[in-house]
Amino acid sequence: MTTIPPPTVPAVIARLNVIRSTSARSDGVACFARLYGDVTEGVATELAKSSFANRAFLERLDIVFANLFFDALDTNLRSPAATPPAWMPLFAGRSRHGIAPLQFALAGMNAHINRDLPVALVATCEQSGIELRSGSPEHADFVRVNDVLARVEARVRASFLTGPLAFIDRVVHRHNRIDDIVAMWNVRRARDAAWVNGETLWTLRADARLRAEFVAALDRMVGFAGRGLLVPTETTLGRLGRLFSR
Repeated sequence: MTTIPPPTVPAVIARLNVIRSTSARSDGVACFARLYGDVTEGVATELAKSSFANRAFLERLDIVFANLFFDALDTNLRSPAATPPAWMPLFAGRSRHGIAPLQFALAGMNAHINRDLPVALVATCEQSGIELRSGSPEHADFVRVNDVLARVEARVRASFLTGPLAFIDRVVHRHNRIDDIVAMWNVRRARDAAWVNGETLWTLRADARLRAEFVAALDRMVGFAGRGLLVPTETTLGRLGRLFSR
């Protein structure tokens, strides 16, 4: 059965909540959906209370962007071999032990922003009849959203690292490997790079072959980074905590 793409931002949030509520808390995709849902809610709140040069563009971008994740997830459930390579590390490893929930969340953000966002930017500009270029009002709005995303992501990220076991684990393991994983990810840099890659795709839009090859190469690189984000980091205390939580 084909899933109908969410047509509004609230519908996007609703589907993310369904993914969260119908999966185990330790499930990798649910961990990403938790972060993504909270971030999307934060952006929706900002859109409602702030003035943007082109609010309709940002709302359309949110929807097109989210549907790329939903399409990848639906494809993986129907035909795993056809899954975009950028999403394969998260989907294939979603049930693996030894991977922290925050790692799953960041691996999802890696795939979604670094692979999907450039594609979504081009599609949204094409649908809206807008040129994708730096210095445009839409680019200024895009950059403003970075501040919202950074605040919300930092808050949600911190929530993944709280609790008695997490605190004790950090005291016992002063150089916890999760710190190295977290240091690999920065939402502002990722979105800045996504805009540049979107501009590259925009210039290639008249050449279907080059455009497809660029997306394919991007897909592979993002997938490679995703595998690095999902290197197991669980410590002895973390394994004990998982055993007692069953």
